[in-house]
Parts: sequence; structure tokens; C-alpha cells
Amino acid sequence: MTSSALALVNVLAAESGEGDSGFQSPTIEEFYPESIASFSLLGVDFEITRITIIMWIATIAIGALLVAAVRKPSIVPGKMQWLAESGYSVVRDGIARDVIGPKGLPFAPFLASLFFFILANNAMSIIPFAQISPNSKFAVPLVLAVICWVIYNYIGIREQGAAKYFKDAAIPPGVPKAALILVTPIELLQVFVIRPFTLAVRLFANMFAGHMLLVVFSLGAVYLLQVGNFSVVFAPLSFLMALVMTFFELLVIVLQAYVFTVLMATYLNGAVEPAH
Repeated sequence: MTSSALALVNVLAAESGEGDSGFQSPTIEEFYPESIASFSLLGVDFEITRITIIMWIATIAIGALLVAAVRKPSIVPGKMQWLAESGYSVVRDGIARDVIGPKGLPFAPFLASLFFFILANNAMSIIPFAQISPNSKFAVPLVLAVICWVIYNYIGIREQGAAKYFKDAAIPPGVPKAALILVTPIELLQVFVIRPFTLAVRLFANMFAGHMLLVVFSLGAVYLLQVGNFSVVFAPLSFLMALVMTFFELLVIVLQAYVFTVLMATYLNGAVEPAH
């Protein structure tokens, strides 16, 4: 953690322009880095940025670690195999089975992939020289939410039939007919619009806020060291807060991956088991 925070100080100080006078406050420009490469595919323009590369690195790294952990499985697992199996067991038993029920086991591989992908990309926010999570850019959580939206609606239609699935979504059981004129639009909005939107916003907002807090305290430490007056005595406090926020960010990294996966399992549960 200490090396991560130190790297953050160095990287962000360089990005903010150390030679400028005054404190360089962080801006949202950091979430819109310059394009490294661009190309068009079927008339759609694509850009590869620093955040794109960070996401590729995170995805390849977690995939390689998981493959290496199970490449030569043994009855008495080594540390890496134990870690991978424990992570998968948490998703399979603690999420797929407990939230969805016996029908949830076929979804365990998807939920585990979702969990580890989000976890790896979240972790990039405290990895030295990366120091930003792709999930702090709204487009990435939004794509994940759309994928989840397509899957749980497809499962719901497949398991219940289109007519029953949309009927149950629009008409909750036990609601008086007179109240349906108000309840039905709200339920449809909640299931088909609010669910994916809040799923994306929750992950994005937490990673965005965590990144900005780390930036503020880290740049603050650099500025206080360079300002050259009595303010320098407060630099250790700012750096200490950067360390504290790094540990707090580690908690958020794991928690947000878990929450996103649990919510997806909850939606799958509603799709597999019709409301009663």
C-alpha cells in the first residue's frame, strides 16, 4: 500500500504540472485521456486510451492468474489454487446458491467472471503507475449493466415465457386493481430502466469518488512539500490521509465487486423464479 501511495504522488504530481504556481486541483480531464490510437470498424470510430490499456492489463492479469491457479490442480491445493478456489466458492456458494437457489449453480461461472473482472479493474485504482480504475469512467459500468440487463431479461423470458414475464413485471401480486394505474408504470420503469442505471451508477460513483479523494490528498501532500513555507508541516498529514484512503479504497474495491455481483444474482433470481 505504501508503494502504491508513493507512486500515486509521483504520477499525479507529474500530470498536474509541478512547475505551476498554486495548488493544482484535480479535474475530470483525467477521465478523458488523449487517444493513443484510433480506428474505424463498420463505420464506428474507436479510440484506444490509457484507460483502455489499463482495462486490458487488468483483464489479462486476472485471467492469467486464474488459469495459472488451476492449470495443475492438486488434491492439496497450493496457495494460488486455494485462493482461486476460495474466490470461486464465495461466488458459487455465497451468491449463486444462496441468492438464486439450486437453479443458480449454472449461473455461477458467469457471476464469478463478472466478480473477478470488476475486482481486477477496481484494483487498478491503487496499482502503482495505473492509479485509475476503468470503472471510474461511466461507459465501462454502463456496458456491464447493459450486459446484465440483456441476460436477466432473456433468462426471465426463457424460463417464464414472454407474456408471463412481462405481466409479472408490470403487475406485482397483491396490488389492488385500482392502484395499478400508478404501480404498473413505476414497476416497468424500475425493472427495465432503473435497475441497469443504478447498477452502473453505484459502481461508477464509488470508484470515481475514491479516485478523486486519493488524488486530492496525494496532490495536496506534493503541494505542501513544495510551497516552501510553514505549510510544509502539514504535508505528512496529507500523505497519511492518502495512505488511509488507499486502505479504505481497498475495502471499496472488494465491496463494490461483491455488491454488483449480488445484485445481478438477485435479478436472476427474479427471472428464474416468478413472483408469487
